[in-house]
Amino acid sequence: MKHIDKIFIITMLFSACSTKKEVSPIPVETFLSKHQGKEITLHTLENTNGLVCQITNFGARVVALWVPDKNGNMTDVVVGYGTGKDFVEKKEEYFGATIGRYGNRIGNGRFTLKGKEYILETNNGENHLHGGAEGFHRQIWAVEEIKDSKIVFSYSSPHMEGGYPGNVKVKVEYHLTDNNELKIEYFATTDEPTILNLTNHTYFNLKDGGQSSINNHKLTINADFYTPVDKGLIPTGKLEEVAVTPFDFRNSTSIGERIEDNHVQLKNGYGYDHNWVLNKGKEDVILAARVEEPKSGRIMEVYTSEPGIQFYGGNFLDGSVAGKKGIKYRHRTAFCLETQHFPDSPNKENFPEAYVFPEEKYYSISIYKFLNKI
Repeated sequence: MKHIDKIFIITMLFSACSTKKEVSPIPVETFLSKHQGKEITLHTLENTNGLVCQITNFGARVVALWVPDKNGNMTDVVVGYGTGKDFVEKKEEYFGATIGRYGNRIGNGRFTLKGKEYILETNNGENHLHGGAEGFHRQIWAVEEIKDSKIVFSYSSPHMEGGYPGNVKVKVEYHLTDNNELKIEYFATTDEPTILNLTNHTYFNLKDGGQSSINNHKLTINADFYTPVDKGLIPTGKLEEVAVTPFDFRNSTSIGERIEDNHVQLKNGYGYDHNWVLNKGKEDVILAARVEEPKSGRIMEVYTSEPGIQFYGGNFLDGSVAGKKGIKYRHRTAFCLETQHFPDSPNKENFPEAYVFPEEKYYSISIYKFLNKI
């Protein structure tokens, strides 16, 4: 069977000399809480250039990230909550999280491996989503190592947790490098054949952290094909060309330019919530997507070695959830770009395999790179 090597780095670059120190990190003491009797903690990483990222052990998730605009003014571009209690209790539960065991959806909550059918929790209508209601995003991860600019989390997922076979040991390493990269590396082993598809579910708004619409952000995706879905957002198994459709982002296009087009896939997804089939390059790591916010000049590039990327345009945000600083996240005020194996891959023979076996080591290191347009 095919060995899985996943690369998902998140890199952020900017001109350090023009950066203005206007960062107000979330106070650690206001974040402290408990989940299932375990302490939720918040950790602050800072590199020598003044880039600041805050990460919690609840779901091994990104809570905040300050990035400069074209004038050097720092803004937290991550959408989410400001307290551990909110992450535990509020309904938008994937903000910033490490997702597992299987990121995205599995149709009817079932898959077959080596002739045996496994039944998973159906927590998204008739389907399984993001590892189930108590997936990796709701676990308290152990802090294995912490330095000024680096933190390593670990979690042991027991056999049949969420319905998945195998005892799986996972490590996630965040490293805020002096090249202004937030690297996320995933390491995993299993003692039985299983499926694994780890990703990160950070929501971004490059203008103001979720106060305004993302529709003016300009998006480019390096893909000639995407995977259409049914009304339950499960891929049909087909690969369809993006040409002459609202899914053609091969050239920079505003996210909102075609969002109201009369297209069945936009209706099925309530907007954009689809997997794009990335064009392969000569290198293992390719440029998958690029987002530019015209007013601030912030640019985010996503690099990966994964075969797909999920672009989600915040279609289900409805203003009912208040996040950091009391901001109410309204319809399409944040987006996600999640590198991945395709949704429902275990049930689609023509999709990239997502199996992991005891003799293999799962590894992932992928990239979100921040620049400024001056």
